Amino acid sequence: MSEHALPFRQLVLASGNQGKLAELQAMLGEHVEVLPQSRFVAEEAEEVGLSFVENAILKARHASRASGLPALADDSGLAVDALAGAPGIYSARYAGDGGDNANNAKLLEALRDLPSEERSARFICVLVLMQHADDPTPIICEGVWHGCILAEPSGSNGFGYDPLFWVPETKCASAELSAAEKNRLSHRGRAMTQLRQRLGIA
Repeated sequence: MSEHALPFRQLVLASGNQGKLAELQAMLGEHVEVLPQSRFVAEEAEEVGLSFVENAILKARHASRASGLPALADDSGLAVDALAGAPGIYSARYAGDGGDNANNAKLLEALRDLPSEERSARFICVLVLMQHADDPTPIICEGVWHGCILAEPSGSNGFGYDPLFWVPETKCASAELSAAEKNRLSHRGRAMTQLRQRLGIA
C-alpha cells in the first residue's frame, strides 16, 4: 500500500490512555489524525481475550463499530520471566484499580528477593488496525523491547512500568528517556515501524 493509496486520514485509537494517544500520534505524524475513543463511546471494550492479539482485535472492533472509522488498538504489557510472564495481559490492572503506582509497588514486592540477573523482562506491544468493524483481514504488528526490572523506580517520564524498566542499550530506565528516544526504541515504536511500513508511510 503506497502513501498515495492510504484510504483514510483519520482513525480512532481504541484506548482512553492519554500517554498512548500522544505516543501513537507522534509516531504517525502528519499522515493520520488519531482521535480518542472517548469522543465516540464512553465504555471500553471488555478485554476477555487470553492474549495480546485477541484483546487488541476486540478493542479495535469495538472502537470501529462505535465510531464508524478505521480503528487502531494497542494491547501491550510487561512480561517478567521470573513471574512466568506475568503481569502480561493484566499489566494495566495488575494491582486492581490502583493505577500505575500500585502496579509498580506490587511488581517490586513480587521480585523483592530476586537479584538483578534474575529480573529479565520484556515489554510487548501488539497493534491491530481494522479498516471497519467487520474487517476480515486486520493488520497485526508486534514489537518487543527487552530489559530488566530495577529494584526501585527511576525517572519521571513515560507512564506505566517505565520507571522500573531498565534499558540496557541506554543504561537508564525507560522513564529517564526523552519521548523521542523512547518512541524510537520501545515495543510500541517497533510495532509502529512495522505498521508504517505496511501502510506505506515509513
